[in-house]
Amino acid sequence: MMKTLEYTAVVWKEEKGFVSKCTELSVASCGDTFEEAVDNLKEAVELYIENAKELNLMEDIEESLTVKEKFTGSFALVI
Repeated sequence: MMKTLEYTAVVWKEEKGFVSKCTELSVASCGDTFEEAVDNLKEAVELYIENAKELNLMEDIEESLTVKEKFTGSFALVI
């Protein structure tokens, strides 16, 4: 049975491009454009999942990628 894995992508602009991160897996990538950063993150997550399957680690990460209710927010810290 095929499962749909859903992950959160956070993307931010840096001086020389964009950084993208999957918050559930702590996988990150980057690109010169927003779209490239997202595409590279997708590829990095796919490789991470393939590796997790080979190492029989899917049970450890599957719940965070199949839960339907996810909430995101941003916070500020004044220092």
